Amino acid sequence: MPGIVVVGAQWGDEGKGKVTDLLAHRVDAVVRYQGGNNAGHTVVVKGEEYKLHLIPSGILYPHILCIIANGVVVNLEVLLKEMDDLSKRGIDVSTIRLSGNAHLIMPYHLILDSMAEYHLGKARIGTTHKGIGPAYADKASRVGLRVQDMLDWKIFELKLEQTLKFKNEILTRIYDQPPLDSQEIMDKYQGYAQRLKEYIVDTTVLINDLLDRNRKVIFEGAQGTMLDLDHGTYPFVTSSSPVSGGVCVGAGISPSRIDEVIGIVKAYTTRVGEGPFPTELTDETGKIMREVGREYGTTTGRERRCGWYDSLIVQYAAVLNGFTSLALTKLDVLSQFDQLKICVGYEHENKIYRQFPPHQTIIHKGRPLYETLPGWRKDISHVRNYAELSPEAKAYVARIEELAEVPVDIISVGPNRNQTIMVEGRFKSYISGLYA
Repeated sequence: MPGIVVVGAQWGDEGKGKVTDLLAHRVDAVVRYQGGNNAGHTVVVKGEEYKLHLIPSGILYPHILCIIANGVVVNLEVLLKEMDDLSKRGIDVSTIRLSGNAHLIMPYHLILDSMAEYHLGKARIGTTHKGIGPAYADKASRVGLRVQDMLDWKIFELKLEQTLKFKNEILTRIYDQPPLDSQEIMDKYQGYAQRLKEYIVDTTVLINDLLDRNRKVIFEGAQGTMLDLDHGTYPFVTSSSPVSGGVCVGAGISPSRIDEVIGIVKAYTTRVGEGPFPTELTDETGKIMREVGREYGTTTGRERRCGWYDSLIVQYAAVLNGFTSLALTKLDVLSQFDQLKICVGYEHENKIYRQFPPHQTIIHKGRPLYETLPGWRKDISHVRNYAELSPEAKAYVARIEELAEVPVDIISVGPNRNQTIMVEGRFKSYISGLYA
């Protein structure tokens, strides 16, 4: 039952899309199990860039089923636009499957998200204003609308009328916004349903059937571990569980179905939005990382905050997710620097923390403790074999492995699919099978 989970080990934007796309040529399905169009995965193939938000990264291969599972919240307008844009570029989207149990992002979710952020002022979380949080809140409150509701318009209309009555009270009385019209929403969603009904299936049955038949399936997380609702830097987190355990709920499989968990780790650290970031660099070094690494959000275009590699959060992610291997991305960006730093601890009130600390105040106010390693100051974007990396680059990779206690099996040295080093001799059994 070869199930592989691809999980971000930091605050997202680690390069999960590239790694999923890279591995996907030998698998049968790629599954998105959480998040919504607040996520953005960028894949570059033969110099062409594809920005994916809801559709799994395997869509660039015609033989792969691309499954949007029950744990995802779906903006149907965004999904259809993404499908249309890919179709115009010659990509076959007939392989997409959409869970009937996935919850819908409704027009009122978008407005409520934006209004809530605006009224929080300086205490804002830094959401993408895509309606993700309000949609998950409605799911937990059991007033959400699901994809399958569009298959029975009496159910859809009844649910919408009940929910919209309450939402309009909030919009008009609290936020001084005009009410939404239920008929306008109904008309729009009937159009969506007509276009999407052939793609709607029971994805839990589909995924488990694939695994029963020994088909290879990749489960693709949307955000990073440190944005997990339970385990991340709350409240500056997303509204779902990107960690590997979230796969079981978000895709409807048992833990025994998971064979490999690949942690995607950027060679430095970035974060979008508000929240603590102990190793953040606001100086010229951080600016160089941002410009050379093209650190701008795929979904929002916002500048990513940049800083040195933080080993404590990757150690924490390795424990939470059970990483069997690491994929190290954007190693080439660090070619700009004479010296590199790795955070190996935090100091707070004269106490040293060598593991991710248990209290948010320490994360916010802790001073990072660094090890300094020599840089390599040469272009490595053309390197394809591990042996050809400079001793300094190898030493940096080795230190990341040592601190995480997980082997680095994949190294990305550029955005293109072929700018990748497969580290021979250290692959876990499944990964080595892919490239035997």
